[in-house]
Amino acid sequence: MSRSKSSKKNTAPTDSLIGRGTEVEGALACQANVRIEGKFNGVIESTACVTVGEHAEARSDISAREVVIAGKVYGDVQAEGRLTITSTGQMFGNVLAAASLVIAEGGILNGSSKMEPKQDERQDTAGAGEVHLLESEAG
Repeated sequence: MSRSKSSKKNTAPTDSLIGRGTEVEGALACQANVRIEGKFNGVIESTACVTVGEHAEARSDISAREVVIAGKVYGDVQAEGRLTITSTGQMFGNVLAAASLVIAEGGILNGSSKMEPKQDERQDTAGAGEVHLLESEAG
């Protein structure tokens, strides 16, 4: 029994950390949570959560299940779930997709955002209410 328990522990994903004072350039793809406290240049893709710490700077396009920005991000972000910009967070780029977007007071988003309902919600509301805008003829 103890053998199967220890093998389960080894297969669980571990968190990844890019520490303060560290500079990394390249592409990062992982299945674990990622926390950046230093500087990162490149592309970040994770099936888990990506956190950019308060003193961190990421010049990156980020794609993840969840993204938390407490430092500075220069690039586009795509989140399957929630994108959170904390009160110290600054994002200079576009939100390409997010199921929910939370910007705390003091947080900055310089860019555009695009949010779409989940696939099942789209089907429920399809044709339910159409909005037509008409231009008035001012003379």
